[in-house]
Amino acid sequence: GIFTALAIIAHEIPQEIGDFIVLLNAGFSRARALLYNGISGLMAVVGGVLAYYFLERATQVMPYLLVIASSSFIYIAVSDLIPQMHRRPHWQESLRQIALIAIGVGIVVLLTDHNH
Repeated sequence: GIFTALAIIAHEIPQEIGDFIVLLNAGFSRARALLYNGISGLMAVVGGVLAYYFLERATQVMPYLLVIASSSFIYIAVSDLIPQMHRRPHWQESLRQIALIAIGVGIVVLLTDHNH
């Protein structure tokens, strides 16, 4: 609970600062960039509240929703790694990347049955 919240906060602060800088570099004034960044942040709260009410009633589809969400994260991670593997001429580097991905998947499998 509390550590998850702290981890999310630790992630969100630099992300929001980065978003703010991107808006400034795109030509937005500081006030408009801050406004749009604030609206963007509030949408996460709105999404969280909506998810709380709708997903509470959707316990039967929850496993499928979690599969979609987790596979999206895996796709993002792997889509960044695969192009780098194609650019490396040595097969040892590709083998190393594949081994690291397999180790990561193995860790997830081992921790799946770990309950708090």
